[in-house]
Amino acid sequence: MTAMTSPGMWEPDAGVVRELAGYLKDALSAHNPSAQKQATIMLTQAKSRPETPKYLAYIFSNGQSIQSLDLPSSELGLVRSSAAINLKNIVKSSYENLDEDTKNYIRTFVLTSLDDDNPQIRSLTGTVITEIVQRGGILGWPELFPELLSIAANERGGISSAAQEGSMGALAKVCEDRKADLEKEYQGQRPLHFIMTQLLKITASPIPKVRALAIASINAFIPQKSDILVASLDAILEQLFRLATDPSADVRRNLCRSFVLIVDIRPDKIRPHMDGLVDYMCLQQKDTDEPESALEAAEFWLAVSENDRMCASLEPYLNKIIPVLLDSMIYDEEAVMRLAGAADDAGQEDRAEDIKPHFAKSKIPRLTTNGQSSITYELSDGEIEEEDDGYELGIEDQWNLRKCSAAALDVLASNFHRLVLDIALEYLNKNLTHTEWPHREAAVLAIGAVAEGCLDAIAPALPKIVPYLTSLLNDTEPAVRVITCWALGRYSTWALNLDDPVERSKYFESIMRGMLDRMLDKNKRVQEAAASAFANLEDKAKKELTPHAGLIIKTYAECFDRYKDHNIYILYDCVQTLAEQVGTTLRDPILINLLMPAIIKRWNKISDQSQELFPLHECLSYIASALGDCFAPFAVPTFTRCIRIVHQNLELYHQAVSNQYVEKPDKDFLVTSLDLLSAIIQALDSAKSAELIQTSQPRFFDLLIYCLQDPSNDVRQSSYALLGDCAVNIFPQLHPFLPSLMPTVIQQLDVKHAKIDDSETAFSVINNACWSCGEIAMKYQQGMTPYVEDIYRKLKAIIDQQGIPVSVGENAVIAIGRLGVHCSQSLAPHLEEYVAQFLHIIEPVEQTDEKAHAFLGLNCTIRQNPFVMGESLLQYFQASLAYSRDAVGPRDQVETIGCSFQQVLDGYKAFNGEYFQSLVNYLLPEQRQQLMKCYNIA
Repeated sequence: MTAMTSPGMWEPDAGVVRELAGYLKDALSAHNPSAQKQATIMLTQAKSRPETPKYLAYIFSNGQSIQSLDLPSSELGLVRSSAAINLKNIVKSSYENLDEDTKNYIRTFVLTSLDDDNPQIRSLTGTVITEIVQRGGILGWPELFPELLSIAANERGGISSAAQEGSMGALAKVCEDRKADLEKEYQGQRPLHFIMTQLLKITASPIPKVRALAIASINAFIPQKSDILVASLDAILEQLFRLATDPSADVRRNLCRSFVLIVDIRPDKIRPHMDGLVDYMCLQQKDTDEPESALEAAEFWLAVSENDRMCASLEPYLNKIIPVLLDSMIYDEEAVMRLAGAADDAGQEDRAEDIKPHFAKSKIPRLTTNGQSSITYELSDGEIEEEDDGYELGIEDQWNLRKCSAAALDVLASNFHRLVLDIALEYLNKNLTHTEWPHREAAVLAIGAVAEGCLDAIAPALPKIVPYLTSLLNDTEPAVRVITCWALGRYSTWALNLDDPVERSKYFESIMRGMLDRMLDKNKRVQEAAASAFANLEDKAKKELTPHAGLIIKTYAECFDRYKDHNIYILYDCVQTLAEQVGTTLRDPILINLLMPAIIKRWNKISDQSQELFPLHECLSYIASALGDCFAPFAVPTFTRCIRIVHQNLELYHQAVSNQYVEKPDKDFLVTSLDLLSAIIQALDSAKSAELIQTSQPRFFDLLIYCLQDPSNDVRQSSYALLGDCAVNIFPQLHPFLPSLMPTVIQQLDVKHAKIDDSETAFSVINNACWSCGEIAMKYQQGMTPYVEDIYRKLKAIIDQQGIPVSVGENAVIAIGRLGVHCSQSLAPHLEEYVAQFLHIIEPVEQTDEKAHAFLGLNCTIRQNPFVMGESLLQYFQASLAYSRDAVGPRDQVETIGCSFQQVLDGYKAFNGEYFQSLVNYLLPEQRQQLMKCYNIA
């Protein structure tokens, strides 16, 4: 295939081609930053010219004028690649704005690059084609798929291998990225029907890469469970089995992937072939020369063992599978050479590229309900795109055959228990004390993998195994120390659950002390493994850690002095988990004096622009909660810095909005600072928190108003949590600002925001707005009266909305109830509209002060308008049984919750005793007895 021209077709200017080629080359030349920057500016300006997309397509397709420049092949490839990338970006940003002539030109010339000798150019051709399909739609290029399939299948004969590979590669990218679009119906036809038929034929291509890509394209549609795919499944399986002995490793790798995917959608189609598949997958996994095929084969065991309908079918083959998994868990020769005798590198500074970018963690929304978030999200195909954060995982962090095999062994152990252990026992006995460290390390990995599934079976041997594992924490090879930290962490549950307190203390302490020692290892990877394992141990041990808090914090303090940037992030997790588990124990002055200087030293070291502030602020939030008012000595500098960061972030954002050349700031600095401010305000005595607010510069609530209106859901979620905490803890300082704040709060309660905004945090923002509104209502009291009507309408719309997360509905009805405590007269006219939903939604909510507030407000509102309860009265009687006339409820109210129910019930009985009794008779006998017992009403 060559560049196509016609008499009436646009012809490029050779001078413009030469100039543009120079910019394209410099734009990808990192060795000259100045030229690269200038080229980027010139290319940006060029994109505004209407003919630039044609020039880029021309250069990319290696038109005659670009050939005449006589560039070296390396430079020519660079220029053409740069043209493709820039063309793809133009298509992505403004394809719909291009005229039809330009679109046709691009489509025509892009296709000519499919048979290019350069594989990178062929790959980029697929990328550009995929972007055109995404922006222009299937019908925008209807001849594309027949053309690609025809070329890939060599239907016309004489098509080069490069063109067949290029066409199939482009088709594979489109199938992967636009699979949902290909399943839709267009003018009575579905492209997938034609495509699937052709793909099956192409799997018989004489070109290995084309065969492999055809199978990969079929694989793209399997998880979708399309009826077209399912109807073709028998034909697909027949062809897959026919290709099982294919000499191409790529073909066999994609075959293994196909079987893994089919297990998930139609295990019944796989089950009859298990005999052959077990042997085939074992054979592929043993092929150490083809690690990618081996990994896909190992994925098969994981897929089958995690499938409830398939797992049992593995039992007859465990004697074949387990040994293969165990052998695959040994480091390969390359890894052994890389890891053997790793240096003591704890004193070396980390490189910037070794530190993964960090982000503020997603928070559970503020709840007045069951203490757990019930907000879940479902995203349809195409809504999530992979992101390249510029951080490359280290080799040991990547998913590989060894880790997949260990994961499969873990799941098999959880399903077959002793059967797995009995098969693995010979291997474990042989290798746990092996003289060669890779075998020793793999045996520790295996014994850790079976920890949960085989715990009962292995428990009698653990009094010997655990001390031996503890001794391996001092192994000469860092890799063995790393995996031992992980394995011991998995057996810490056994030690914690021993009945004999002496034995429990003995084994738990040995594990704990061993890990703490390794946290101070001279090797960074060992430090990392020990810290991660210890954080998990803290989660399991909980209050068992309390007697050891001094030793733990002493170790942490030393870690703060030793750790470099990478491991410090894990140390923050250890500290905050300890604070969460031992809580007020940390208020011991000795412990405070051990821990806080180390943290504050680190806190002072890092800049306001460092991403390390994200985990550090989160860690300080947990510490503040644990220390309570004992955090006061550290509150002023912490609070002041958070205010400064919030102010700086807001100002930078304002500048970026008005000036396109100013980069927008990272909102995670804002989020984590707001969260820490919340924690400080909750932790301190109200008078001390009030003083922080009063001395804040800029004014605290001026900043908060801006944050409540921020376009970021994460920022607003944290802002409304902070607003609610202010209402609870420092209401006198909040009070003067409420007239300015309330319109914003009311606007945020609009459930339409969640419909418009498809971010996963949209409902979390509304959730926190409901919660903060309820807290304000309890403190503002009659001051809420001017806002009741608007707030009620918004809250009612929330509980009317179908499909809202459960916790959002619960927080909305609780906010309505709390409005009624002091504004019942304003709310009473609406009682009939909401009471049935109120009682239904609030019924499963756990008993909390907030729920009691809500019922107290409901009772006040009923007393204002008692005759509209109608059919809800019986459900109200049932709800009253959760309390009694002696129930006090929240201590912050003049009227007790029990008295409020008693007054309402007495009122109904006094008004119409006969009707009242008839309703009582509808209660179950035990409910009637309880009503009598609780309120002396028969």
